[in-house]
Amino acid sequence: MSGNKSELPQTMAAVLLTGHGGFDQLSYRTDVPVPTPAAGEVLIRVGASAINNTDINTRIGWYSKAVSGDTNAGGSEGFDDINDDDASWSGIPLQLPRIQGCDVCGEIVAVGDGVSAERVGERVLVRNLQQPPGSDNPFECFTYGSECDGGYAEYTLSQSREAFAVNSQMTDAELASFPCAYSTAENMLDRMNLSNGERVLVTGASGGVGSAAVQLAKRRGAEIIAVCSPSKADELRAIGADQVINRGDNLLKMLGKDSLDAVVDLVAGDQWPELLDILRPGGRYAVAGAIAGPLVELDVRSLYLKDLTFFGCTYQPRHVFENLVSYIEKGELKPLVAKRYPLESIVEAQQAFLDKGFTGKLVLLPQRDS
Repeated sequence: MSGNKSELPQTMAAVLLTGHGGFDQLSYRTDVPVPTPAAGEVLIRVGASAINNTDINTRIGWYSKAVSGDTNAGGSEGFDDINDDDASWSGIPLQLPRIQGCDVCGEIVAVGDGVSAERVGERVLVRNLQQPPGSDNPFECFTYGSECDGGYAEYTLSQSREAFAVNSQMTDAELASFPCAYSTAENMLDRMNLSNGERVLVTGASGGVGSAAVQLAKRRGAEIIAVCSPSKADELRAIGADQVINRGDNLLKMLGKDSLDAVVDLVAGDQWPELLDILRPGGRYAVAGAIAGPLVELDVRSLYLKDLTFFGCTYQPRHVFENLVSYIEKGELKPLVAKRYPLESIVEAQQAFLDKGFTGKLVLLPQRDS
């Protein structure tokens, strides 16, 4: 291992996920061993991480096929009937305990064999959706903080190739608001090839991915209709929404049949059939979340008679994250950090996340005062 090893502590603060369930499955500890980078890895001092839906979903086992309700239904206490064998997003049993946190901004403080020592001191963002080393399967991927330990700690490991140097005047907290939410949103827009002048609807637009999609779609020159609660409408307009529709309003009545080129959906739920009604023939639908419930009613005739294209969006090509870093460095994106929390307040932060009384991201600051 290269780096000033003598200055690194032996133990660190971290939050361990000990099982699927409620907040009681999160254990804040200060005696967790600081990991040592293996060949091809870097050790990062975490400056900031952030809360994401995937953290909640994994903790409560929402990905299990035994669950049919929305995320909030089990957000605090978990679900009574889940199958641990399919309760992770990948369908593979989670290795516990696990340090979650797929958003990481920090500084490389040590490197493993085969990694240039010149990387020590670099400020980096970690790619949240990663491909296993040596894999040539484009859809074989894993989530940082799920299939490996992540950023809910003072120190974390990453493959060197997945730690991207970033040159920005933003704070660690601001930069940590980008990786998961913005790469998810950019991937959806990239898949559907959203173009200048097209009309796109974004559901769940005040959340992390939704607000990211608004900014990124505006960057592409699209006309954006955002769906959110009335209290957040002005914030969505400020970041690029051309029209805001109240959550729960009848979309067909508000927008008209066949009126949109594309839909970016993060909600699903009971209102889902309306999304197909408002798409024009040849329209595109991209989905990367189902916070209002994963089971929807699909009239297959709408799909084939209107020549619609559906994109299920999890895997992200490497260029998506590379592009995101370039947008950040060029100052084309505005960070939306609603509130910062110390790592030990993770339960408070996740409860605030579930309450949805904010726009953008909630950020965790792992480093303790010395």
